[in-house]
Amino acid sequence: MARGPVLIDLEADKETPSVADAQPVPDLPGQPPEGRAMSRAAALAARKPSRLTRWFFGLGAALLGAVVSVAAWDFISGLVTRNSLLGWGIAAIAAAFLLVLATICLRELAALGRLSRVDGLRRAADTALKEQDLQAARQVADRLSALYATREETRWARERFTDLREDQLDAAGLLALAEAELLAPLDVQASREIEAAARQVATVTALVPLALADVAAALTANIRMIRRIAEVYGGRSGTLGSWRLTRAVLSHMVATGAVAVGDDMLEPVLGGSVVGKLSRRFGEGVVNGALTARVGVAAMEVCRPLAFAARPRPKVRDIISRSLSGIFGGAKS
Repeated sequence: MARGPVLIDLEADKETPSVADAQPVPDLPGQPPEGRAMSRAAALAARKPSRLTRWFFGLGAALLGAVVSVAAWDFISGLVTRNSLLGWGIAAIAAAFLLVLATICLRELAALGRLSRVDGLRRAADTALKEQDLQAARQVADRLSALYATREETRWARERFTDLREDQLDAAGLLALAEAELLAPLDVQASREIEAAARQVATVTALVPLALADVAAALTANIRMIRRIAEVYGGRSGTLGSWRLTRAVLSHMVATGAVAVGDDMLEPVLGGSVVGKLSRRFGEGVVNGALTARVGVAAMEVCRPLAFAARPRPKVRDIISRSLSGIFGGAKS
C-alpha cells in the first residue's frame, strides 16, 4: 500500500472554477437595517469621559504646554543672542500667534455666552407662560426682537410682530404670536439644514463601503447640522459650543432611546417593507438618514429660543420623505 500524498489529475477538457465567478453572498433574511453608523456616532459623542481620563488629558495638556513654552522661550532668547534681527523677528511672529490664539479664545467665550443667552431666553419664556405673567412675556418678546434685530431677513417679521403685539392681552397669546411671526421663517431654514444633512449621511452610507467611514461622515455631518441650526436661531457657536450642543442633543437621544428607526418611519419614503425592497447597504443609508433627521429635530428643540407651543413640532416622517425620496426613489417597486 502506497504512502504519501496522492496526486489527482484534473480532466483536460474541464475548466477550473474561478473565485471571481462566484455569486455574491446574499443578505441574510430577518436582519433589517439598524443604522449602525448613526448609533455608533451617537454613542461616541454622548459618552462621558471618566474622571481619570479627564485628569490624564488635563495634566498632559498642561505638561505639554509648559514644555513647549519653555522650549520656545529658550529658542527665541538664544536666537536673539546669536542674531538679534532674526531673533526679534521670530519673537514678533510668536507674539502674533499668541494674539491670534487669544482672539480665538475670546470668540469661543462669546459663542458660549450667546448659547447661554438663548437658553436663558427659553427658560424665561417657559416661566412667563407657566405663571401667565404678561409683563414677563413682554420682556421675553423684547429680548427676542433684540436677538434678531441685526438680521435683515427677519425685518419684515419683526415689523409685523411690532404692529400686532399690542393686541395680545395675555402671556400665552403674546408668546404664540412671537413664535408664529418671528420663528416660523427660521423653522423653515432649520428644516432645510436637517434635510441636507440627512441626504448627505444617507448618500455616504449607501455609496461608501469603507469601514468606519460612514461613522465619521455621520458624526461630522451631525455636528455641522447642529451648529448651523444654532446659527439659524441666533446662537452662533464656536468649536467648543458646537461640541457641547452635539453632546447635549445626542445624550438626550441615547437616554430616550430615540436612536432606533422602524419600517413605519420609512414608509413615506419607500413604501412597503424596507428589507424586501432595498439592499442592506441602501437600507442602512435610509436608516442613518432618518436618525439624522431625528437628531436635527431634537437640535431644533434645544436651540430654539421658544419651545414649540403655537406651532407644531416638525414631523420626522415629513423631513425624511422630502430629503430621501429623491435619492432612494428608484428603490420603490
